[in-house]
Amino acid sequence: MDAWFRQDGYQVRLEWGPDGVTALGADCAVLVIVDVLSFTTSVDIAVGRGARIMPLRWKDEAAAANARRAGLPVGETFGKELSLRPSSLTAIEAGTTLALPSANGATLCDLASKTGAHVLTGCLRNADAVAARARELAGDRPVGIIAGGERWLLPGDPLRPCWEDLLGAGAIVSALPDGRSPEAEMAARTYRATGASLLHECVGAKELIAAGYPDDVRLATEVNVSTATPLLRDGFLS
Repeated sequence: MDAWFRQDGYQVRLEWGPDGVTALGADCAVLVIVDVLSFTTSVDIAVGRGARIMPLRWKDEAAAANARRAGLPVGETFGKELSLRPSSLTAIEAGTTLALPSANGATLCDLASKTGAHVLTGCLRNADAVAARARELAGDRPVGIIAGGERWLLPGDPLRPCWEDLLGAGAIVSALPDGRSPEAEMAARTYRATGASLLHECVGAKELIAAGYPDDVRLATEVNVSTATPLLRDGFLS
């Protein structure tokens, strides 16, 4: 891939989705996965309470079956006791290991793990803490922020860049030093201009609220209330 697609020459870079992992994973020492509604918010809450999350690719039945054989609960859908819903994890017990599939955040974690980079997950709740951990892990090498985006319900599941992940990525970039690519700087300026004030009005938030999950949106809009820095090691975020 040509150097300009990798945002060569910048210490802080930003891209979207699986292709972004491929582009930035070639050079970056750290990749930070951002999927605010809901995977990385759920991970922050779980890890902050002393649990571990095994990210599973979406619709990977073999991986889910392996997790069940290992005795791990699999939080497959909204509505279960432990699930992708952030509000379902606010009382998760320390020491719990939960396998958690998602179409964006968990799948991107799996992709990023194959690049050789350190993989962190971040959201609005832990933006400053994750930025500090990323700087520590990267040393003098670049940090890549991967905004997960959502999926259009169309053939091929095309990527839909979304407001909530732009804000989450921008919050993390804002806490990182200068040397930002234009793409990263744009996200930081957007976050500084709006904060999280409009998140509950975006498409993803309205979808969750209409489905009866306003608490999940409320948890996702909290900014820097957590010091958890979920790092993927040996297949688990902790």
